[in-house]
Amino acid sequence: MDTIENAIQVRNLNKSFKKSFYEKKKQVLNNVSFDVPKNKTTGFVGNNGSGKTTSLKCIFEFIFKDSGEVLFFNEKMNPKIRKKIGYLPERPYLYEFLTAEEFLKFHLKLSGISLANENVNTLIDETLNKVGLLEAKKKALRSFSKGMLQRAGLAQALVHKPEILILDEPMSGLDPDGRLMVKDILKEEKKKGITIFFSSHLLQDMEELCDHLVAIHHGEIIYNADLKSFMNQYPSLEEAFRNKQKEARK
Repeated sequence: MDTIENAIQVRNLNKSFKKSFYEKKKQVLNNVSFDVPKNKTTGFVGNNGSGKTTSLKCIFEFIFKDSGEVLFFNEKMNPKIRKKIGYLPERPYLYEFLTAEEFLKFHLKLSGISLANENVNTLIDETLNKVGLLEAKKKALRSFSKGMLQRAGLAQALVHKPEILILDEPMSGLDPDGRLMVKDILKEEKKKGITIFFSSHLLQDMEELCDHLVAIHHGEIIYNADLKSFMNQYPSLEEAFRNKQKEARK
């Protein structure tokens, strides 16, 4: 695939961990390489413990990789690139003493947007309305349910209108209505030309939302191409993924 078409390129990413001084290092990521095409929705699928979250942490430089390269729009991570990214971690840390409105103002400031900007209040209201939290904007996050906190986390990823959305298990903790809302939001963002990269173990969501698929198994990439090709020989994504895992074990 031509590199110009990729929003993110990951090449030969390796990461190992050592639990104690006496133990040998455990290889968690083994030469992980994949692409995230621009203006498409890419799913990152794998079983629990397969290396999805570790890959994302290395991509964002939250932890140090052992080796490898990650490029965003053909550039290494830098302050300019960070402002183009909206990120929702699997377990977002939210400042519970802030209201939803204050929380988004905090993230706008982190994104380099002046709170003196006359459009800030409109931007916050639009974003909270999008995730169904407009009526709760003056309430402290400590009073939110688990599902509301997840939607607040999604709001902070969206509020500065990023070019790339990276979401780690965005449906986690949501009821059926909440999951439907998130899927509608992702479809809407895709229509705007936003590049979306999200991890999940919910294959039905991948099948519904994604153009491109990256599959990881025991720290190795077993598929990196368009979703339709992945499913061509199988009636469902679940069966296709299961067969890819069996091939990887041989």
